[in-house]
Amino acid sequence: MNMFDLTGKTALVTGCKRGIGRGMAQALAGAGADIVGVSASLEASGSAVEKSVTDLGRSFTAYQCDFSDRNAVRGFAAQLEADGVAPDILINNAGTILRKPAAHHEDDLWDEVIEVNLNAQFVLSREVGRGMVARGSGKIIFTASLLTFQGGITVPGYAASKGGIGQLTKALANEWAPHGVNVNAIAPGYIATDNTQALQDDPDRSRSILERIPAGRWGRPEDFAGAAVFLSSSAADYVHGTILTVDGGWMGR
Repeated sequence: MNMFDLTGKTALVTGCKRGIGRGMAQALAGAGADIVGVSASLEASGSAVEKSVTDLGRSFTAYQCDFSDRNAVRGFAAQLEADGVAPDILINNAGTILRKPAAHHEDDLWDEVIEVNLNAQFVLSREVGRGMVARGSGKIIFTASLLTFQGGITVPGYAASKGGIGQLTKALANEWAPHGVNVNAIAPGYIATDNTQALQDDPDRSRSILERIPAGRWGRPEDFAGAAVFLSSSAADYVHGTILTVDGGWMGR
């Protein structure tokens, strides 16, 4: 349907090198968008995500940015402007998780997770969103988490950062909806990616997780294609400040 067509749009996807970010970049390209990809270690050319996008007939432009460095994030935003890149869609997917019990969760672990998962997200959204507001249109999508709603175990910084993402989504939506900018979030459930490898490798935790998921399996990056395209498209023009769970039914239990 035409309302899901992203032809002529440019999507900036952070954390696009692997996992959910790569899946969303490929999905948006499949719907017609050109992709500007950024990750901390993204190759300048020849990456797997670039190939998956160009194979679909769309263009791919690569950038590197260390999201734990506030100055690097500001510099990246300035470089986009200097290069004449004005994204129609911003996918705020870059993130990290550091596991350690709260009583032994050192300041540097907390600081890194909050910087990457929350502070960098705000800075980039502010810089890119300013242009969207001026143009009167744009779509911003954050990657939230089940821990936007729940507390988790041994990941206090991650839980706090993802709770903050939920509130940031709503705060920006409140301000920018009148200017034609949609701000929403996708909350993944338990997805088979690098971030959850420790859980997948723990027989007891993996079993307990699977027992609660009505769909009966771990999620896959391709499970986010529909949600990403929907929230990026004109089909979601009246959707503001929502957190869409893609979790195999976990939150319904």
